[in-house]
Amino acid sequence: MDVSMTLWVLTILGLSALIAVDFFIGRKPHDVSIKEAGIWTVVWIVLAVLFGIGLLVWGSSQAAGEFFAGFITEKSLSVDNLFVFILIMAKFSVPTHLQQRVLLFGVLIALILRAIFIAAGAAVIANFSWVFYIFGAFLIYTAWKLIKEAMADEEEEEFEENRLLKSIEKRFGVADQYHGTKLFIRQHGKRVMTPLLVVMLAIGMTDVLFAMDSIPAIFGLTQDPYIVFTANAFALMGLRQLYFLIGGLLKKLVHLSYGLSVILAFIGVKLVLHALHESGVHVPEISIPVSLAVICGVLIVTTITSLFASKKQAERDAAEAAQKDSIKA
Repeated sequence: MDVSMTLWVLTILGLSALIAVDFFIGRKPHDVSIKEAGIWTVVWIVLAVLFGIGLLVWGSSQAAGEFFAGFITEKSLSVDNLFVFILIMAKFSVPTHLQQRVLLFGVLIALILRAIFIAAGAAVIANFSWVFYIFGAFLIYTAWKLIKEAMADEEEEEFEENRLLKSIEKRFGVADQYHGTKLFIRQHGKRVMTPLLVVMLAIGMTDVLFAMDSIPAIFGLTQDPYIVFTANAFALMGLRQLYFLIGGLLKKLVHLSYGLSVILAFIGVKLVLHALHESGVHVPEISIPVSLAVICGVLIVTTITSLFASKKQAERDAAEAAQKDSIKA
């Protein structure tokens, strides 16, 4: 897709305006209701769909297909990342009315980091086509790791701070409690960070790890930097509202890791086939309509089986509880 500098500028300005609106909505700390989260989640999804339709009308069907495939994939990976966000919020005991501020800056950091990764990835791909082999192998390896972790069926782990974050806390000091939306305060004559800033840094550093699998994944669907960037941007824009909307439902998506592993492995194979094709080997390539169908199909099946398994587990737990009560009686 041939994108002019004017279109790039207009797109970035438009996304910046949407970020400003999102910031304006969440500027006053408050507990986000299910209704508010639901309305804005729908708004962000509708905006993404309208953008994709715009690509179809003024661009091409291929560009629109690549955008929707990339958007759905990135959105799915973002939902999985919400598990980690919940662990971080619990680790630092973030008050509910401040969580949206943390997520807002977390999303902003993620957008900036991914823009850098996308620019670097596009430059590397343009000059070294063999990098597709690396991206493909990395995605297949990530898929295998996801399956192993899911099959291990381990208890929910607690978030652990990395060395860099610990060194920052040691260097600047951290206040013993939250002070509203302040990031720094003076304590005993010394300027120290508040826990709110520490949480933001934790989520920002986690975003770097998230980009390591999401960027190769979307480059496996399209090599157009414009589509890669906009699909990532729209996938992240509604992440804050999605956190509050389905935060309680995430534990019911017990098969999500399996579904994501299938999607990542599928895209990894697609990348390897593309790399072989670029090297002159006559192999079949997977089209965007097929990719879109596989991604949507896997997510639908995963969601249905997850909800069914969660329902069965809830029934078993209720039966065990009833049995224990009868024994006690």
